[in-house]
Amino acid sequence: MGTNTGRATAMALALLCATAVAGCSGGAGGAGTAARTTGAPEDLAASASATASPSPSATAAGRVSARSTSLGKILVDGEGRTLYLFEADKRNKSTCTGDCVKIWPPLIVTGKPEAGTGGVKGSLLSATTRDNGAKQVTYNGHPLYRFTGDHKPGDTNGQGDYWSHGTWYVLGTSGKKNTTPQQNTGGGY
Repeated sequence: MGTNTGRATAMALALLCATAVAGCSGGAGGAGTAARTTGAPEDLAASASATASPSPSATAAGRVSARSTSLGKILVDGEGRTLYLFEADKRNKSTCTGDCVKIWPPLIVTGKPEAGTGGVKGSLLSATTRDNGAKQVTYNGHPLYRFTGDHKPGDTNGQGDYWSHGTWYVLGTSGKKNTTPQQNTGGGY
């Protein structure tokens, strides 16, 4: 995965899958249908295309905590998985739809989000209603997402990734994006 050849292969596969999905759907395309251009793990394109619909597991109360990583102190979900913001989103409004949510599932809740440990500020936590009616957790107005390329707690493989019309970043407890470049260390706290 750390080689340019591996990334080029993964990008080609992602583009091929996105093209095939767009061609089969008969749709005209749009936001969220373009292939990712950086940071694609080799198996990501295959797993994303094999997923018929996103399965963001909704929890009654989404707990958001913070952990120290090589990127600094960042937000994580109740399972310790890294949370991201999408730069193209508007305040409290997600623009990640369609194929995008297959790779970047939103953090969905059925109850009120809760501040966990590590300095997360409850006053910055909220939820916004997505177009499909689901409640997505927000932090400082940023809708929060997981990344399917993160395979275990501590992975930050989505950091700095570009999708269609915006870049993905981890967030600090201040609620601001962290633009520290990914070190390709494989994650881990």
